[in-house]
Amino acid sequence: MADFIDKAKHKAEELAGKAKEKGGKATNDRDLEAEGRGDKAKGGVKQAGDKVSDAADDIKRTFKQD
Repeated sequence: MADFIDKAKHKAEELAGKAKEKGGKATNDRDLEAEGRGDKAKGGVKQAGDKVSDAADDIKRTFKQD
């Protein structure tokens, strides 16, 4: 199961990416904007992985109860 610390790090990565993207837009810095989009996407993918891991653990627990 994805632990709380990892989940928090992944969410923080996504939020930092959003901030970079907005900062890049505000300053017309296309490189910063692109970097922010990338960071935001990486954080989102990691969060999706956390959800899959949690779902798999839930399924394992369900079958172990028998």
